[in-house]
Amino acid sequence: MSNFWRLLISVIVAFPLTFLTLPAHSSPIFITQITAGDFLELGVDKMRRGDYQEAIKNFKQAIELEKDFAVAYSDRCLAYLQLQDYHQAIADCTQAINFAPDNSEAYLNRGLALYREGDYPSAIVDYNRAIALKPYDFRAYYNRGLARAGDGKDSKAILDFNLALTQIPRITSLLLADIYNDRGLAHFVLQDTQAAMLDFNLAIRLNANDYRAYFNRACACGRNGDDFGAVRDFSQVIRLNPSNAQAYVNRGVAQYRLGYHLAAIADLQKASEYYEHQGKKVAYEKTLDLLKNLRQQISSVTEIALF
Repeated sequence: MSNFWRLLISVIVAFPLTFLTLPAHSSPIFITQITAGDFLELGVDKMRRGDYQEAIKNFKQAIELEKDFAVAYSDRCLAYLQLQDYHQAIADCTQAINFAPDNSEAYLNRGLALYREGDYPSAIVDYNRAIALKPYDFRAYYNRGLARAGDGKDSKAILDFNLALTQIPRITSLLLADIYNDRGLAHFVLQDTQAAMLDFNLAIRLNANDYRAYFNRACACGRNGDDFGAVRDFSQVIRLNPSNAQAYVNRGVAQYRLGYHLAAIADLQKASEYYEHQGKKVAYEKTLDLLKNLRQQISSVTEIALF
């Protein structure tokens, strides 16, 4: 990501004319022309403030003044990424690369846009180029690992996550947690639950407030038949992210297996409420079906017990 610069704008205060005295010979007034660089700095400042639409306008003004302004295209790509306009982000990064073929950031950003569009092979190609230009940037290895995992190449993804871990500064514990979490997922997909658990544990140790690592460890616990561990971790997910309907579903299933039937029903009811509120119709209907099946099974167990 490009560096952000701070643009200081002086405030002009209008005073009443009665308090204003002019020298006998006033200095000439110069009109300063706004340059492409000025518009770029304005756009970067808007980006820093989260005003991406206005930032795009400023970057467009910079490009209108300087057609081959690669940095303006690259930064506008970042703004489009934030707005999830991946098609336009790809177009801008491509222009940035055309004007500055050695711009590793443009390859990184275009790779991210391609990844989010689901074009994992093309994203991998861009990350390869970024790595060739800047071999010590952990972001390129990490992002390539994500793209490889998305493309079903989990073994290669693990190799990339390992490389990212060798390059990342040790002080960035939250980023380290993300890498361990994603490496754990790759191990999980490859049925190596033990390695996955080790990575999820490391992720949680580095960032105890990341609900994703708890969610993933809960799934690993469930696969190992540790329903108590699954309930514990899904409860942490719900504490950190109370509207996570899937955590309620999964905790409900784990609680049913443990024999906590009323708690299981309560979790599934809560999940259905969140899915309905979030407009996730398919998930909502599936949760209602699961809830109906659980109630029927509980009723059957009760009837058998009465005999």
